[in-house]
Parts: sequence; structure tokens; C-alpha cells
Amino acid sequence: MSLQSGDWRERIDDRDAALIDGFQSGFPVEPRPFRAVADAIGTDEADALARVERLADEGIFRRFGAVLNPPVIGSSTLAAVSAPADRFDEVAEVINGYQQVNHNYRRDHEWNMWFVVTAGSLERRDAILAEIEDETGCEVLNLPMLTDYYIDLEFPVVNGDRFARESLAETEVDATRISENATGDLTDFEKEILLEIQDGFPLTATPYGDVADALGADTEDVLAAVETLRDDGCIKRIGCIVNHVVTGFDSNCMVVWDVPDDELDERGTAVGRLPYVTLCYHRPRREAQGWPYSVFTMIHGRDPDAVDEKIDELAAEHLPYDHERLYSTETLKQTGARYEDLV
Repeated sequence: MSLQSGDWRERIDDRDAALIDGFQSGFPVEPRPFRAVADAIGTDEADALARVERLADEGIFRRFGAVLNPPVIGSSTLAAVSAPADRFDEVAEVINGYQQVNHNYRRDHEWNMWFVVTAGSLERRDAILAEIEDETGCEVLNLPMLTDYYIDLEFPVVNGDRFARESLAETEVDATRISENATGDLTDFEKEILLEIQDGFPLTATPYGDVADALGADTEDVLAAVETLRDDGCIKRIGCIVNHVVTGFDSNCMVVWDVPDDELDERGTAVGRLPYVTLCYHRPRREAQGWPYSVFTMIHGRDPDAVDEKIDELAAEHLPYDHERLYSTETLKQTGARYEDLV
């Protein structure tokens, strides 16, 4: 059963709310994790599990499990093409046909199709981009992430916020350099685990034990490996992944900024701390292709006017540089990255 964005609140109680906003990350890595979840929200293990199952069935949770980090595990990039209007669907079909393309959006801009490619190596990633150019006849704008200032789509949703984290004062920032040659340096066992959990954890009282059974391994070994993958950054967080569209956060805008090179880190970390900025990172300029922008930000909200107001605030108070607003107008593909090719 799916919920319309307007009626989801009517279907939840205080314990559901505590679960939705309290366990988007930090899900316990232990043999019976729902016992700890139950203690936190004031119920028992069976009820906590049943609530997660119901919220997933109703579409409030997209899935339950680990959020993996493709740029750490493999070689990832954001790319764009300028698809002719009369061939737009044809170009989208070619791009979406690649397993390594996990997100693709139509945006209101000359570069009107934006997609993410994640592959097992830099060479394979760039070969895919070259194939897309050949197959579509469209020049590809290749914009790999160079520095991650802040990327986190975890934010409270059981509230009346007009934009994400309206009620928070600041978020923590840690500028992380991203290598295009990332391979994750994984053990064979860690690779097996990533493949097993890429679509989520089993929704049972013993999810880690079930992963262990599927791999013919010991539960303690799986728990230890999951903690290592989390500590090394291959897993960004573990929890219940909220469907932001269902919960009303269906307005978003990617804004690109021409920030001077000698101010990138200073400006990037300062903007990343702003609670309403859900994504902030540095990507290369491509002057030869008419792309002068170096910093990307994203703002999510329930109210389009509120999102625009926060962009105005960014431009006036934090990033006083030339910029463009690229509004998403259509989701062309949205899946988790597939890791068979990566590991």
C-alpha cells in the first residue's frame, strides 16, 4: 500500500514518529538490533519490527538497511548531456540502459539530463561515458566529485518544516577528498557482504544473522565486517531510509556556483554547516564546455518558495558569486548503485 504525501501523518503515532526520525542512522549493529530499537521507542522487539515492516509497506520508508558510498567503493561521477527535445526519450533510454547508471534526472537547463555513473574502475567509468557519447551523439559533461563538504539526506520529517532541518542550528562538516581511482580495498568477505546487502537488510529480528546464513558465515564475522565497512566509509549509515517525496519534501534545487579556487574549502565547509543545505561538494570546472561552476549545493523542502528563499539567502550571505539554479523536473531513473561491477 502506498500513501499520498498529504495523509501519511494520519497513519503514524508517537512511536512511529520516534522510529522515523530516530533511526534513519545509528541502527544497532548487534545480533538482535530491534530489541535496542524497541527500548528506545518504548515498545517490544516484535512491535518495533512490525512497525518498520508497516512503514516500509506504506512507502514512508524506501528500504531498511545500509546506505552505501559509491565514490569510496568504486569510481563515480555526475554527468550531463544536452539532449535534443525530439530525441529526449531516446537518449534517456540509452543512458538508463546502463546498470552503472543509478540516478538520472531531467533538469531545467541547457544541460537538461543529469545522471550518475558508478563503475569498478576509472577506466570502465570513462569507457561508459564514451559509449554514451557514441550511442547518443550527445557531448557528455563529466563532473567527478573532488571534495565532499557535506552530503546527508538524513533529516527529521515528522514536523512542519518548510525546508529540510528548518529547526536545526548547524550540522557537522568534514571535508573529504574523493579519489577517482577508488577501489575500496575490500576483502573478499567484505565484497560478498556488500553484494548481499546492496538492496537492504532482511526485515527480520536477526537481519545480520540472516545475512550470515546467506553467505555461510558466522554472525559475529558479519557484525565485525559491517562495522569495519562503516568505519572505513564504504557504508555511510545504517537505518531506515525515508522516502522524502512521500513525507512532503518534494521540492529540491541543485544550485551551481562559480566559487574562486582559493576560497573553495573555506566557503564549502561554511555552507556545508548550514542546516538547510543537504548536499555541498566541489566538482571540476569545464571551461572548454562552457561550464565555469565549481561548487554544487542542494536544498530540499516542502515549499518551493521556501527553497528559493534559502537559495537567495545563500547568494546574499554565503556565496556571493555567479550561480545557476537547476530545478529537477522529472525523475528518469532512481535506483541504488549496483555493486556487482564495483567489487
